[in-house]
Formats: sequence, structure tokens, C-alpha cells
Amino acid sequence: EENLEKRLCELDLRSDLDVPDIPPPTDSTPEILKRALSGLSARWKNWWIRGILSVAMISGFFLVIYLGSFMLMLLVLSIQVKCYHEIITIGYRVYHSYDLPWFRSLSWYFLLCVNYFFYGETVADYFATFVQRREQLQFLIRYHRFISFALYLTGFCMFVLSLVKKHYRLQFYMFAWTHVTLLITVTQSHLVIQNLFEGMIWFLVPISSVICNDIAAYIFGFFFGKTPLIKLSPKKTWEGFIGGFFSTVVFGFVFSYFLAQHQYFVCPVEYNSETNRFVTECEPSELFQIKKYPLPPLFQAVLGWETVNMYPFQLHSIALSTFASLIGPFGGFFASGFKRAFKIKDFADTIPGHGGIMDRFDCQYLMATFVHVYITSFIRGPNPSKLLKQLLILQPEQQLSVYKTLKSHLIEKGILQPSLR
Repeated sequence: EENLEKRLCELDLRSDLDVPDIPPPTDSTPEILKRALSGLSARWKNWWIRGILSVAMISGFFLVIYLGSFMLMLLVLSIQVKCYHEIITIGYRVYHSYDLPWFRSLSWYFLLCVNYFFYGETVADYFATFVQRREQLQFLIRYHRFISFALYLTGFCMFVLSLVKKHYRLQFYMFAWTHVTLLITVTQSHLVIQNLFEGMIWFLVPISSVICNDIAAYIFGFFFGKTPLIKLSPKKTWEGFIGGFFSTVVFGFVFSYFLAQHQYFVCPVEYNSETNRFVTECEPSELFQIKKYPLPPLFQAVLGWETVNMYPFQLHSIALSTFASLIGPFGGFFASGFKRAFKIKDFADTIPGHGGIMDRFDCQYLMATFVHVYITSFIRGPNPSKLLKQLLILQPEQQLSVYKTLKSHLIEKGILQPSLR
């Protein structure tokens, strides 16, 4: 027993020094950029590379927005798969020498299972009328959760069968690694798409706020940064953190004002089964209608205005921007701690000057959860359109029962007059 306890203590007290080194990522900067910036110092060279690639990525993002909601969903799915690949690859590189059986195959299998579950739930919620017209899909949706559970159980049994005597502990460790990665990437990307269905503005403002905070904090830190912010990220400074906060709040407020004027951005994304297209047409809710607000006495004295006209959503944008700039960066700090634990600088070398896709989206996942919770807690109310879609799926006798109950209720409230026999 003493020997067993001693061995367990040795395993638990393994230091970070025991983690195998991962080969440093290669420099993926295009040769044309290397030659153009060859005369600059390393600091300014990195500045220009990050700046050029940031402009290119933002331009591509606006192009996808122009292409519509469906392309945005595909973009979210692509980013999810790439982030998952980068995190799983780190685990594979660190422990590749152990040659764990089925590790990579099972990791991708579980990704497929979890995506099948979440996207199936989305189809059932938002494409009810489309599903109703196709018998094959009706079967899949009706038994969707059972099928999803059966698929997961298959992977679970495959994992148990793959256990090797000398590597039990490591295999369970990697099993947990896979599931935590699924929680970080797939669950959060599902919430991003759920936010998108509430209206493109709930997708664009949070994501743009995180991007703005990242850029503003980098600029303020680059030019004015002197005071270190946190040990996990030595390059982060208080000057960048504070500058990023104020810049993000102003950006979010102005950007929301622009978006709130257009139905394309404020209307919930719905699927039109007649045209087989996503549509964003509606009567804007009160959140997106100009209202008059009285200003506090201090602002009245400074500005000379007693009231100001704005969209109610702009007030919500302040909450979103505040979270993006004060709490969102902790997603980045968490990622920094993870990278330090495994002695790596970046998750990958996909984007020159930026690292991997996960390096750019580590804060976005935390933001997605907050927006979803914020909408369900303070914004979302009963959805007549969604309720009607659910009613249309019912059997005729069930629909008739609902009709009679609703009619009786409206007569009792005096909204309808009782019919004469």
C-alpha cells in the first residue's frame, strides 16, 4: 500500500517540466511580405504583418456577411472544426510517442456525433415546416436524440475496447481532453448560431466588439503600454486594457446605431419553405425603434441637450461591449495559460502574425455564451412564429383541441364574442 501511495504521489506531483516539447511552428508569412518588410525591426515587422492580415480577414468577414446568413453559418462551422483540429493536434503532438490506438479517429468521431446532435436540434427548432414535408426527415427528427445517444454510445464502447494495459491513465486523460475540447468549440459555436437566428445584429455586434477590443488593446499597448497587466500574458498592459475598453464601448454604441436602421440586421433569421431560402423580413421590435431618453443633469449642462434620440438596443450594446472588453479578454488569458502549460507560443501557424484560428477566437467563445444567456434572460419573449410552426406539426385532432381551448380562453377574456347557435 505504501508503494502504491508513493507512486500515486509521484504521478500527481508531475511538474510542467515533464510535458514534452512541441516543435515550434514554422513561419507561414508569404515571401512577398517578408521581402517588403525585410528592412524593418522585428517589432515593426510583426506590426505590419498583423495589420495587413487583420484588414484581409475583416474584409473577408464583410464579404461573408454580404453573402447572407447561410454562409455565416458555414463560416462558424468551419472555424469550429479548425479550432477543434488545432487543440486536438496539440494533444496528439505532445503524446504522439505513445502511439495511442484510435485516438485521432475517436476524436473526430465524437466531433461528428456532437455536431449531429446540435445541428439536428437546430433543424427541429427552426425548420419544422420544411421537415414536415419530408417523411425521411420526420423519422430522423422524431428519434433524433435516441440516434444521437446511440452514436455516442458506439464511440464510448470503441474507446473502452481500445484501452491498452500500459497506457490506461494517459488514454483516460486524452478522453477527457477530447470532451473538454468539444465543450469549448462545438457547444459555443452552436450558441453563436442560436444568437444569429435571433437577428444578425446579435451576431455582429458581439463579434465585432471582441475584434475591436483586440485591435484597440493591441494599438494602445503597442504605443503607450508600460504597466504589465497579467503574468500569463506579459505583453498585455493596463494601458491597452483600458484603451480597449473605452474604444470598444464607443464602437459598439455607434455600430449598433448603424445596424439598427436596417431590417436585414435586426429581423430574426427564418427559413422560408416556399422559396427554400433564409429571410430577414419583419416589423422591427421596440428594441429597434427610435425613442427619446432624458439626459442626466451633468450631461445636460455639458451638451446643452435635455433629451437624446436613440435605439433601445444601443443601451444593450453598452452591456455587450463592456463584457467584450472587461471579461472577454479572460478567454484569451485562459488560452495563454493553456499554451504556457504545453510550452507553445500559438495554437498553430495558420495566420501569419496571429497564430492559429483558435488564437483569434479564444475570446469569441466566451462572448457567445454571454450573449446567449443575455438574450434568454433579458430579451427573448414568446415567439408566435415558432409556436405556429410547432402547432402545424401536431395531428389534426390535436390542432383542433388547441383551437377550441384558445377560442374558449379568448371568449372568457372578452376578446371574442361567443358564436350564436
